[in-house]
Amino acid sequence: MNNQKGFTLIEMLIVLTIITTLLILLVPNLADKNETLQLKGCDALIQMTENQVQSYIIDHGTYPPDVETLVGDYIQSDKCANGTKQIQFQTSEDYTIIAADVTNE
Repeated sequence: MNNQKGFTLIEMLIVLTIITTLLILLVPNLADKNETLQLKGCDALIQMTENQVQSYIIDHGTYPPDVETLVGDYIQSDKCANGTKQIQFQTSEDYTIIAADVTNE
């Protein structure tokens, strides 16, 4: 009697098909989650920058002239973690901090 143990080619193909199907379903969900995390990280950087502006006002008695003034002493970077957004001051009638698209200057 020939008692061979192992997988047949058909069984291997079925397993690979199932794994591929699961990956196809999983990968787009991970990409969406990554984008959401990046946006939340950018929101957190805006919040931290707002707090550091208050620290700057306490230290210097005036608003900082630009975000670059805060980099180094008050915040680590003026760019969001994914590098596509940059923190900027939007000065109209009020003093607003926004995340704008990075420009290549």
